[in-house]
Amino acid sequence: MSEPVDYQKVFDESDLLHSEAEMHAALDRVAAEITKEHADSQPLLLAVMVGGVVMMGHLATRLSFPLEIDYVHATRYRGETSGGDLHWYGYPKTALAGRNVILIDDIFDEGYTMKALCEYCESENVNSVQSAVLVNKVHDRKVEYRPNYVGLDIADRYVFGFGMDYQNHWRNAPGIYAVKGL
Repeated sequence: MSEPVDYQKVFDESDLLHSEAEMHAALDRVAAEITKEHADSQPLLLAVMVGGVVMMGHLATRLSFPLEIDYVHATRYRGETSGGDLHWYGYPKTALAGRNVILIDDIFDEGYTMKALCEYCESENVNSVQSAVLVNKVHDRKVEYRPNYVGLDIADRYVFGFGMDYQNHWRNAPGIYAVKGL
């Protein structure tokens, strides 16, 4: 049997990639971009659970126009460090037909989940579907899809914080951190 993970040690030894102040500046910029395009469209923001809930909370308070909030829960990771098949745990309760939908997530890694969520929204006859992510991981393993709004680009490392997790821990870390050696 393997030893339990010392999650405090993981945090203490990790590399800070982006500070809390940098995260807030990125959120301010994304909010300004969304406001410019959607202030008159009363969009439906869908948080992609679980990681997208942190970005949603920070982003929604920066949007000063009428909107609705709901969530969708689909993941490829399920607490693991690499993704597999997409698993659906919850669909939005709000009807999507005819709506301008913005999917809100923490990270755009390879893009399989976001692409599938956009396809799901399109199948529900939305007026439009866009996506906003806190961070975009820079590498060449992505699907043919790009988010409409991106807070920051990050290195191709295993990251956590501000909604992203390390084995279901540290979503609450105040910046973006990279696990030592990963």
